[in-house]
Amino acid sequence: MTMTKAKGAQAALPLNQILAGDCIEVMRSLPEASVDLIFADPPYNLQLRGDLHRPDNSKVDAVDDHWDQFDSFKAYDSFTREWLAAARRLLKPNGAIWVIGSYHNVFRMGAELQNQGYWILNDVVWRKSNPMPNFRGKRLTNAHETLIWASKSEGGKYTFNYEALKALNEGVQMRSDWVIPLCTGGERLKDEHGDKAHPTQKPEALLHRVLVGTTNPGDVVLDPFFGTGTTGAVAKMLGRDFIGIEREAAYREAAEKRIAKIRKFDKESLETATSKRAEPRVPFGQVVERGMLRPGEELYSIGNRFKAKVRADGTLIGNDVKGSIHQVGAHLEGAPSCNGWTYWHFKRDGKLVPIDLLRQQIRAEMDSTQAH
Repeated sequence: MTMTKAKGAQAALPLNQILAGDCIEVMRSLPEASVDLIFADPPYNLQLRGDLHRPDNSKVDAVDDHWDQFDSFKAYDSFTREWLAAARRLLKPNGAIWVIGSYHNVFRMGAELQNQGYWILNDVVWRKSNPMPNFRGKRLTNAHETLIWASKSEGGKYTFNYEALKALNEGVQMRSDWVIPLCTGGERLKDEHGDKAHPTQKPEALLHRVLVGTTNPGDVVLDPFFGTGTTGAVAKMLGRDFIGIEREAAYREAAEKRIAKIRKFDKESLETATSKRAEPRVPFGQVVERGMLRPGEELYSIGNRFKAKVRADGTLIGNDVKGSIHQVGAHLEGAPSCNGWTYWHFKRDGKLVPIDLLRQQIRAEMDSTQAH
């Protein structure tokens, strides 16, 4: 059992545990502003009317469990309002939430998110590469589900690992339509009878993308509809802490067995691509005032075509131009812009070394100071 004190909270957080009970009641018992991200896969309220059969008259294993049954839209809306309010209370000021649903419920959730002050960042279409066919032939094959990503409030500084998602997508910006197959094969949990342990088990690939993109190692991820534990399994692999809430004993048991087998990735494997914008800003003048480069020292361009002298105020002078490392480089190259950190080099032991190496030394010192 892992317990930790939430900052500013009296109660302890039950990290990496699956809590039994009604999600609304359990969430209300947890400390306020203690969670970084919530991933919620609530009942879809499918409103099925009778059994669904294939053309060969075999019965489809559809979602007809009691937990998906609501008497009316009014009852479902009341449930949605209560659990979203309980969830928002738990989020840190810069926390965020993901909700997933089908056309039966996602629009109702989206409206309630906005009613409560959440700020919608994106909706994502999860396009299933292997959807269940429409057996009756009276509608389009339902081949997608919708995820809504929202921050706690409009001004929240939510986590978004843009570069990591871009790297996942072979160097191209991640789009809002995700093609991921349904959970099948060895990943699909089965009960003792060989049937699906849970009718709507989500694929680990979906949670991997969500957690890599919108959390950092050590963050706390809450799933109030834990089911068979996909969120917990992926969180454990990725070095995030999780809190699961599940009222069905069979699902809790399946999730506990599943998560117990999961190995956390090593620290090096958990590192992801980061944005240069996220790194601390270092003015070139700081390099000069610290004596890493001296006024009057010459810098050389890529290819050694141009040179410029360092001035005491952190600007450069070269030929007929004065200005920042970026301005002088752009002028000499006749370009609209220039990254002076990678463009300019200094000489050490007869070799040209990019001045960016000096910036990285200062940043490393900053990181070391913050760590202590």
